[in-house]
Amino acid sequence: MPGVVSPTPISVTGPTPIAARFAALRGQGRCALMPFLMAGDPDLASTAATLLALQGAGADLIELGIPYSDPLADGPVIQAAAARALAAGTTPGRVLEMLGSLRSSLTTPVVLFTYSNPLLNRGMEAFCRDAAAAGAAGLVVPDLPLEEAEKLSAIAAAEGLDLVLLVAPTTPPGRMARIHAASRGFTYLVSVTGVTGVRASLESRVEPLVQQLQAQGGSPVAVGFGISGPEQARQVRQWGADGAIVGSALVRAMEAAAVAGGDVPAAAAAYCATLRAGLDA
Repeated sequence: MPGVVSPTPISVTGPTPIAARFAALRGQGRCALMPFLMAGDPDLASTAATLLALQGAGADLIELGIPYSDPLADGPVIQAAAARALAAGTTPGRVLEMLGSLRSSLTTPVVLFTYSNPLLNRGMEAFCRDAAAAGAAGLVVPDLPLEEAEKLSAIAAAEGLDLVLLVAPTTPPGRMARIHAASRGFTYLVSVTGVTGVRASLESRVEPLVQQLQAQGGSPVAVGFGISGPEQARQVRQWGADGAIVGSALVRAMEAAAVAGGDVPAAAAAYCATLRAGLDA
């Protein structure tokens, strides 16, 4: 979990792509659908095609994972996807190159999910500059310490990127309020204690947390970790969340298609469409 970031004022010109997307959806009374996929699984060409397929299937934002060898926040499904992507030769530079190749066709805001080690190895300034040049709209760095997160928030904002921070059911109320105030683009509310993964049901204590964060104003609230189908996505919407993030279930559907020799982007789009229908029902 990232530490608390002081909400230092940052000068920006107009809303960021993430803020603009959430504002538009709020105006329509709709909940954002944010699927997650691992870049490079099974290969970067498939990832590029899947990003466009998800856009066409109703994704409002997309979270794109950069594979890392020690993904502490990820459960077995996404860990395995990261391992496959690394074995295929995926690197942060190649991920950004792939994303940049889609700038003329991918209009859905993309939030990069990366761990601090790859980011710091590249250098915060260089990573944010290159991510912005590739068309990314934001960053999620789940293991970034307080001091580094505070520094990164300013660097990211200077490049037009939102640094999204995470809170969990176990986060103390005071700290949760400060993180929510500092998070940019949206606040990522982790729905479970532990790592990512498909769950049979969501924890009931998440509902009052959504309402608590909403009552504080500030960034929109998106719920992730554990949403495995349209029913749970709809439940998150009914709780009042601004967005639903779905990762492991989608990655598993893509893996099944790859193993069967099927069309991975089409499988991802089909699953995304069921989530979209569930959210809009």
